[in-house]
Order: sequence, then structure tokens, then C-alpha cells
Amino acid sequence: MPSPKPKTVQTMKPETAAKKLGVLLSATPAEFQAGPVSRDELNALQAKPPAWLADLRRNGPHPKQVVAAKLGVSISGLARSGITQPLTTAEIDEIKAENPAWLEHERSVQAEARKEALRLKQQRAQEG
Repeated sequence: MPSPKPKTVQTMKPETAAKKLGVLLSATPAEFQAGPVSRDELNALQAKPPAWLADLRRNGPHPKQVVAAKLGVSISGLARSGITQPLTTAEIDEIKAENPAWLEHERSVQAEARKEALRLKQQRAQEG
């Protein structure tokens, strides 16, 4: 009877791990950026975030997908508005407080896209 194979450790690039954690890679500590991150390490970071991760999640700078989510717009909407760089939580809050016309417009575009996606999903469910 053959002996069981040792379990292979799954690793990912730091860029992938940062994306899964919702943080900007360039803002993470050097040791995080230096090498691969195992699935177990990622799970540990998610379960009990160290101070640097909690601070990044709270204050930023945030990657575009987090900025878009916090503003309630799509990533494409961010690009259309000219926002292409990472923003801090304070900068995001400032945009929300100003509530510029582009933000209102992009939020309505996002709301319509969500409604249409839901309508299509319901239509497929009825057909299937």
C-alpha cells in the first residue's frame, strides 16, 4: 500500500493576497511584499488581523475596488470621474461629504446596473 503523499502547501503572490485582504500591496510591510503567502497565513491574517492590516483597512490608502465600494460606484465609474489613484478613508469621506454631481450620477448608474442584473437573474430562474 503506497504511503500518502505529503500535503502541498498552497501559496500565492503577495499581490493576490493583498487583493484578497482588500488592501493596497504598496502600503503593506516589506516582509509581506517580499515573498509568497500561504493559504494558512492568509486565513490567519483574515481571522486575526495584525495592527498594520487593521490600520490599512480602517484608514487606507485603499485599492480602487475598495474605493469604489465605499463610494457605492463601479470601478469604471471611478475611472470616468478621473479617480485613478488609491484614496484614504479621509479622502473618501471628503468626497461623500461634497457629494459631487459625478458621484450622484455614478451611484444611479450602479443602482440601475444592479436592478438589471437582478431582473436578468430572476428571468433566468423562471425560465430554468
